[in-house]
Amino acid sequence: MMIGIIDYDAGNIKSVEKALIYLGEEPVVSRDPEILKKADKVILPGVGSFGESMANLHRFGLVSVIQDMIKEGKPFLGICLGLQLLFESSEESPGVDGLGILRGKIKKIPPAQGLKIPHMGWNSLELQNNGRLFRGIPQDTYVYFVHSYYLEAEEPEIVKAVTRYGTCIHASVEKENVFACQFHPEKSSRMGLKILENFAKLEREGN
Repeated sequence: MMIGIIDYDAGNIKSVEKALIYLGEEPVVSRDPEILKKADKVILPGVGSFGESMANLHRFGLVSVIQDMIKEGKPFLGICLGLQLLFESSEESPGVDGLGILRGKIKKIPPAQGLKIPHMGWNSLELQNNGRLFRGIPQDTYVYFVHSYYLEAEEPEIVKAVTRYGTCIHASVEKENVFACQFHPEKSSRMGLKILENFAKLEREGN
């Protein structure tokens, strides 16, 4: 089974690839639409700016490819910036359209006394709504975040994990075949690997 990792010059791709190889998977890093279309599952990683990353996805002709793969029902996972790009827009880059797959707002983490932005470090997850990525993951598991902007999803039922950092952050969402995490599972130790493994196993189990 092949897992495609979308390469659009947006950082943290190698760490996702290494984590999947460690799990015994066969990841292929590519920006070639034909190769990505052959993948059984696809991951959109990313660290960087919303506007620049959307420009890269357009430049490499990947926007319609991503939208088509998702419409076809292919399991799709967005990580960190990859989660934010799945939504319509971001306060980081006013006027830039996101992929528009999911509905919600990407907002700047509000400043507060003693709160460092970007948010960098380990935070615990409050799990809810039976997310398939979180099978076998205990409540209050700590995962690793690096971000200045956060998701406020429009549909509460798609939110599978939240964390608190100055505000309530929607840390993971799932809708049909689309999954996304604001945190970095590939940098979140054993439990993070388990989350990636849950994604990798989705289709094989007929789920």
